[in-house]
Amino acid sequence: MSFDRRITPVRADLADERLRGQVEAERFTTGTVRRIVSPFSPLHRHPSREAPVDTQAIFGESVTVYDEHEGWAWVQLHGDGYVGYLSSVALGEARDAPTHRVRAIRTFIYPGPNLKLPFQDYLTLNSTVAVTETQGDYARLATGGWVFAPHLDGLDAFEDDYVSVAERFLHTPYLWGGKTSLGIDCSGLAQTVLAAAGIEAPRDSDMQERALGTPVAVTPGLSGLQRGDLVFWKGHVGLMMDATNFIHATGHSMTVMIEPLAVAEERIRRTSYGPISSIKRLG
Repeated sequence: MSFDRRITPVRADLADERLRGQVEAERFTTGTVRRIVSPFSPLHRHPSREAPVDTQAIFGESVTVYDEHEGWAWVQLHGDGYVGYLSSVALGEARDAPTHRVRAIRTFIYPGPNLKLPFQDYLTLNSTVAVTETQGDYARLATGGWVFAPHLDGLDAFEDDYVSVAERFLHTPYLWGGKTSLGIDCSGLAQTVLAAAGIEAPRDSDMQERALGTPVAVTPGLSGLQRGDLVFWKGHVGLMMDATNFIHATGHSMTVMIEPLAVAEERIRRTSYGPISSIKRLG
């Protein structure tokens, strides 16, 4: 059988117990559930800092750990099912269940409920945290430290407009595999802003193109589009802001940028990914 290595936890020596009878491996395991305790952690294709980074796991995300060896953990992310290697340092015990989600694109962790204290760390959009108490405008985290409470929201509270979330990332540097305001790629932007609106999406653009929305006709004049439409190429994705303008994370400017779709389409078709492969509408 053929499997997508990105979302299938199988190696020659080890595989997920759920795949027993479907794949060949020396042994099978159910793994152990852990939680990400770093602001974010790169998920590498191989257990090496020099190996390609496919995506990032963010604070509070649950993962299944199948194997740990020499500081590397082979894991599967619970959110989108991605499989890869991350530093064992990023892992903590899955003790306190998250109570809140970070709604700001970035928020700082302070040693006390005071903005004048030197910050200890930061969290990115969609990170999940367990709050143990509040004092004024600050919330104390079970993992330690305090964050500005208005930067948090309930786990079931979501944004009404995912395109407006994308706009908050304007000028963020482009980073292959990135999913944070420090660096983000095209499908990472789409997945992150949809998650903020409570819409689950796969990680990569080809997966998103297959899984999301209903097709919209790609007309010669690129007409009939509306805010929130997802525009796909073979290897790229962006979001319509209105009938004409388009926001995406692109290696062209190495940023998240806004430009007319017609301009982007002409350049992309001519220099990189070819013609638009599809346009999808959600809802």
